[in-house]
Amino acid sequence: MNYETLKSIFFKFDPETAHKIVEKTLSISDCVFPGLYSIVAKNCVVTDAALSQNLLGTSFLNPVGIAGGFDKNATMLRPLAALGFGHVEFGTVTPKPQEGNAKPRLFRLIEEESIQNAMGFNNEGADALSARVGKLYPFAIPLFANIGKNKITPNEEAIKDYEVLVAKFNEICDCFVINVSSPNTPNLRELQEDSFIKDLFARLTPIAKKPIIFKIAPDMDDDKAVRICKTAVESGAKGVIVNNTSVDYSLSKSPNLQNFGGLSGKVIAKRSRELFSAVASELYGKTVLIASGGIDSAEEAYARIKSGANLVQIYTSFIFKGPSIAKQINEGILKLLKEDNFASISEAVGCDIKNKI
Repeated sequence: MNYETLKSIFFKFDPETAHKIVEKTLSISDCVFPGLYSIVAKNCVVTDAALSQNLLGTSFLNPVGIAGGFDKNATMLRPLAALGFGHVEFGTVTPKPQEGNAKPRLFRLIEEESIQNAMGFNNEGADALSARVGKLYPFAIPLFANIGKNKITPNEEAIKDYEVLVAKFNEICDCFVINVSSPNTPNLRELQEDSFIKDLFARLTPIAKKPIIFKIAPDMDDDKAVRICKTAVESGAKGVIVNNTSVDYSLSKSPNLQNFGGLSGKVIAKRSRELFSAVASELYGKTVLIASGGIDSAEEAYARIKSGANLVQIYTSFIFKGPSIAKQINEGILKLLKEDNFASISEAVGCDIKNKI
């Protein structure tokens, strides 16, 4: 059964129900069929030295990762690795468990190959996730812990939540991703300010044993985005992710568009591309740059790489293109590298910027 057939079945379900079915299926498959993940990995993991990089104190087999929000409770780490991803960002995890926002809170914009979500950091909490991840770590591929504050935590006490999470996951992840850019926790994006960023890193840097990455939203002008990313890097961030979901609803013409939640997928590709270029023009070569937002092909991923991205992340294209998406993108990048006469991805990273100098 090909993925288009499977998708036609899954798309008959409510999006969140479909996601839970996929999560449950992926998480238990190896128990039902022992050795299945090894078989899948042989078919999906692209192993080529040209794609490998050493970044953030660890090794990446390939540049294609899965963004935070897909595996909120770290239940799919093994199957996602088997499907060929080069890193997995689990979470967002909060100190205390929380149910998230009221349902329905996940919507398909099918004709635009996009998603709108208003999940609200629904997760089982730090204790449950740390116990689960701890059983697997060290893991086959790098794990990013996406950490955020609880909804009930006021902004003036937010740093305490991040301190708790860093302490909890210090020994069982390869990087931390600071999430102050989700639109689905009230007032969270207000923390995307220089003063908070400086205070946050002043408190976290002394206790964090793993690199910290700062993730921004696309809904700000380029100058502000560049400024707060520079502040984060100067304050101790070892990387920047551009970007989270968007609340610019003018980007979509879908009849299923809601007036709440964040957009991801093709509708934000152009804005994500533009914002990444703005940030990369200032920070390329000074920190690890990770591109996210509307990446659904090798060509799109490669364009971000040439614009300065060390790594790329996908989410929505997994839903619309299927479980072979990481393999397809990695194989496509290898072809594009050969066409440009690059021996490795490291030679391609930022080549567009270097050519302008």
